[in-house]
Amino acid sequence: MKKPVVAILGRPNVGKSTLFNRIIRKREAIVDDQPGVTRDRKYAAAEWAGKEFDLLDTGGYVPTSDDIFEKAIRQQIEYAIKEADVIIYLVDVVSGMTPLDAEIASILQRTGVPLLLVVNKIDNAEREQDIWDFYELGLGEPVPISALGGRAIGDFLDRVVALLPQQGDWQEEDETIRLAVVGRPNVGKSSFINAILGKDKLIVTEIAGTTRDAIDTNLIYKDQNITLIDTAGLRKRSKVREGVEYFSTVRTVNALQRCDVAVVLIDATEPLTDQDKKVVALAIEQGKGIVVGVNKWDLIEKDTMTSRQYQLDMQAALRDLHYVPILFISALTRQRIYNVVDTAIAVYEQRMRKIPTAELNKFLERVVQQHHPPAYGTKWVKINYMTQIKSRPPLFAFFTNEPEGIKKNYRNYLENNLREQFGFIGVPIRMTFRKKNK
Repeated sequence: MKKPVVAILGRPNVGKSTLFNRIIRKREAIVDDQPGVTRDRKYAAAEWAGKEFDLLDTGGYVPTSDDIFEKAIRQQIEYAIKEADVIIYLVDVVSGMTPLDAEIASILQRTGVPLLLVVNKIDNAEREQDIWDFYELGLGEPVPISALGGRAIGDFLDRVVALLPQQGDWQEEDETIRLAVVGRPNVGKSSFINAILGKDKLIVTEIAGTTRDAIDTNLIYKDQNITLIDTAGLRKRSKVREGVEYFSTVRTVNALQRCDVAVVLIDATEPLTDQDKKVVALAIEQGKGIVVGVNKWDLIEKDTMTSRQYQLDMQAALRDLHYVPILFISALTRQRIYNVVDTAIAVYEQRMRKIPTAELNKFLERVVQQHHPPAYGTKWVKINYMTQIKSRPPLFAFFTNEPEGIKKNYRNYLENNLREQFGFIGVPIRMTFRKKNK
């Protein structure tokens, strides 16, 4: 069963993201005094009084604006209204009731979705006297809260869960593969996800940096539950000046931390940059599976050798990352976009692998016979046995008489042979060398 969805709607800068963070009890949505910071819909799991629901943050609703972002935000909110089981309509007591509040209220009255009118920024009892003006919106009794200070949040949440549909216990979801779509700004991350979904669920414009929060989208692909995480583009540190941009970078790092596989998108029309390499390196540092998608491939003039040469050039630039699959795609024409998902699933399965110890030691015996470790000082280095300690990512422990005698060249030799024997496509391999007990 799908958990019920509670959507927070309202005009710009009334405190929707602050309320979102208050309900989920952590700083998840970006909060800034600048109007329009939240642009895409953002989901998070929430719970109150034993009742679970998915909470949905939205951008500020401006129904008739011609602004490019506000038009896109309006479309996202229309999607949110269709998905919501309960709507929290948030208004602001400080600025009072505005014509825009009334315009939004008239739209929400026609949705038929259970709705709670909530007046924010009620920081004290005196402020409560100002909520009665909002009765004019025709949405019932206003509920006073302070999202920032937490005032009356418990009573408010009691009202919210009372509106949730009455259903049985929510069933636990099947194993879900989490794919984070990462890369520099404007390489086509949101366009890629929209192409996968077949609809414009995420805002896509030609302006770099449109997506600021990490956005989760759930889908079922070939009977497999998948969560796609769209992220703000990673920028060079020197360019992260605004607070909003800083938090966007933090969200991208967090998205990598909670994903299983990173789909790193690169712009085919531009040379591979140091920032591209840093995105890949960050995913490896986090121990994530990796698939590189070279997007905008439809814009490249090519012959039969173009993709092969491009791949060789990329592998040379990425040095030791020959195990990372590279696919040439176009989010615009949908060329090979599902190959990316298929490959990411295969990488996920490789990342989950656990090799039996007996097989590993047969492998070790063979590779050591073919090429012994070099001597360490006056001692011969012996590797007695190995085992896999964990997966996600795979970690192999080698037991030896001289751990410091296993140098980088021999580590690379062991890793290359591990990959040749067991696969691990797109998966970073960790190795540890330990002193064998006498």
